[in-house]
Amino acid sequence: MTPLVLDEVLKKIHALPSLQTVVIALLASIDQDDANIGDLAFKITQDQALTAKTLRLANSSFYGMQRQITTIEEAITTLGFRSVRGVVTAAALTGFFANSKQTAFDVVPFWRQAIATAVCARELAPYLQLNPEHAYTTGLLHDIGRLVLATQFPTHYEAAMAYCAQHDCSLLTAERTVLGLDHAVVGHALTRHWKFPEVIQQALATHHAPLGEAPTPMQVVVIAADAIAHALDFSMEQNDAVPLLPRGIWEQLAILDSDLLQVFAKVEVQFARASLILDA
Repeated sequence: MTPLVLDEVLKKIHALPSLQTVVIALLASIDQDDANIGDLAFKITQDQALTAKTLRLANSSFYGMQRQITTIEEAITTLGFRSVRGVVTAAALTGFFANSKQTAFDVVPFWRQAIATAVCARELAPYLQLNPEHAYTTGLLHDIGRLVLATQFPTHYEAAMAYCAQHDCSLLTAERTVLGLDHAVVGHALTRHWKFPEVIQQALATHHAPLGEAPTPMQVVVIAADAIAHALDFSMEQNDAVPLLPRGIWEQLAILDSDLLQVFAKVEVQFARASLILDA
């Protein structure tokens, strides 16, 4: 099979629809903990699908509300701005490629792993003085290039998956061998096209690169979060394996074993809540 040309991939990316206005607004306010609730609620309600998913999740048994939440303002007030922002962002991204049925790529394990990495990255972020919401979004998107390849170039990606199974190698190795590029390159290109914050773009570009002498904190957090999510088997994907980690990753993270165990426990609880988005 002829390898892909990056220019061809970029044309596909540029032809993709824009993200919803509310997601762009959420990303623009990602550093703000005191964003206007009414303004955010108004933006969410302009998208019926996001509104329905947010209310369905807010009223799910996991949150144990004593009364039914009927408005987005109530959801934000009750669940908190950060929780609703995470729900809306995840709902928008999981729904973005939902209509792509022409691929053998299983999106459910993909999104379970992405959500688990996002939750874990948010918990690890304070250890490197990172914005937890930047870390969450970066973790959620870290493998988005894989989804772009699988949906926009299904024949090529099925060949890469077949190569992976036949040679018992990582999917990353199969991508580079069969496609001539990998999902990190594609994910970086997508987030550039969507004008995501630079820190997110760079983390996506480097999350499979060897650690340099001065790796970025976000690179360290995403690599570690992804490995932890794989180790805890959140994707529930058959034959899932923990990726090999660059040397020095845990030293860079500088986290005590006791703290790491607390992170595991918090992530398990938060993942149960965050993954409800896949059923909404």
